[in-house]
Amino acid sequence: MLLKELLQSAGKYVISGSDEIDINGIEIDSRKIKGGNAFIAIKGTQTDGHDYISKAIELGATAIICEKLPETLAEGVTYAKFDDTEDAVGKIATTFYGNPTDKLDLVGVTGTNGKTTIATLLYNMFRAFGYKVGLISTVCNYIDGEAIPTEHTTPDPITLNQLLGRMADEGCKYAFMEVSSHSVAQKRIGGLKFAGGIFTNLTRDHLDYHKTVENYLKAKKAFFDGLPKTAFALTNADDKNGMVMVQNTKAKVVTYSLRTMADFKGKVLEDGFEGMLMDINNKEVNVQFIGRFNAYNLLAVYGAACMMGKNADDILLQLSVLRPVSGRFDSMRSPEGYTAIVDYAHTPDAITNVLDAIHDVLKGRGKVITVVGAGGNRDKGKRPIMAKESVRQSDKVIITSDNPRFEEPQDIINDMLAGLDKEEMKKVLAITDRKEAIRTACMLASQGDVILIAGKGHENYQDIKGVKHHFDDKEVVKEIFSK
Repeated sequence: MLLKELLQSAGKYVISGSDEIDINGIEIDSRKIKGGNAFIAIKGTQTDGHDYISKAIELGATAIICEKLPETLAEGVTYAKFDDTEDAVGKIATTFYGNPTDKLDLVGVTGTNGKTTIATLLYNMFRAFGYKVGLISTVCNYIDGEAIPTEHTTPDPITLNQLLGRMADEGCKYAFMEVSSHSVAQKRIGGLKFAGGIFTNLTRDHLDYHKTVENYLKAKKAFFDGLPKTAFALTNADDKNGMVMVQNTKAKVVTYSLRTMADFKGKVLEDGFEGMLMDINNKEVNVQFIGRFNAYNLLAVYGAACMMGKNADDILLQLSVLRPVSGRFDSMRSPEGYTAIVDYAHTPDAITNVLDAIHDVLKGRGKVITVVGAGGNRDKGKRPIMAKESVRQSDKVIITSDNPRFEEPQDIINDMLAGLDKEEMKKVLAITDRKEAIRTACMLASQGDVILIAGKGHENYQDIKGVKHHFDDKEVVKEIFSK
């Protein structure tokens, strides 16, 4: 593609050299540059791409897109200077990959909890309807049936547009994606056209990055502010920030709720560890999901599918056969008659939701034992809150290691314990070794009890000092059960 076409799609720029040159690839990582590529230098949170311009030219870059020009300009290389390359990169990427969101309907899901479940269930539902569908999620990306491993909830703009471009080329009619607050703040979704946006809820998370809850909220809200008039904005009317999210959107606003009047109204009629009986817009449906938080997720799926023109009865039929996403309230029954639940809950609110769901089903007929940790090099402020919430709703809590990353596991555990008073500490054990913590929970459980193993869900590794060691909560539980 001509460099001129790419540059013009991204707004005002100053050129040094010819913009009539052919570009055969775009990169923001200088190590990936090949001959004939354009290198886009971005001031990242960890490194500044401007420091790698000479490296990119060495590897064959013929165009440099940057915010500040190097002191010496290389011969035969075109330089384009923008005020904000972070803003430009998404628009350049979507142009280079043929504006994929003009060819398929893209729906984004944002919020603190529920993104993976809602995006994945919509992907599974629309495939069951017979369409080719794409998915961009925390667990895995899919181009219809082909799995593409993922590093981040929302990939960088070039990877993202490359993925969407492939989806469009391979005939996908729909794509569903999780939209993280980081991706909005870092303009990774710039240039994409959304057919719809879904808001789940907003509670404390990622304050290591956003610093304040208000900044976190603004990042989520910016996604809805940017939706076009042709899109729908589906919001959770029961969340105190639900209507704030959509107050400035141009999209058609619709609501879902379990507690108040809404376009898509739900009610949990019966629940058990096998599933729930729900009423959705005055029709009853049995689903294989547990807990009020999943009732919200299913309502969001129902509402989005309705907004995308699907028949309500067909949607309910699909809801009745859909199964939970891996690592989200994964329930296993032991030979001794107690239940172990593996869940990705890694925020105070998610812990509360999962424990609420367990108590709704147990109704005081068994003990709750919770195994919980917190991730290293992430928002430290939520650690004591997670411990306190776990203790409030459990008979016994074992605080353990999660993904310590570059922190010492014991330091993270101490941060969690700091949130507890003397009385609360009586309920708590601290066992650093996660496998040992799960084994201890199983030894403490009797028939009718429930063990919640929170924090890692679908992950099959523990991230320790930059190395991912194989570790899978479900595997550990099954191994203990078999013995």
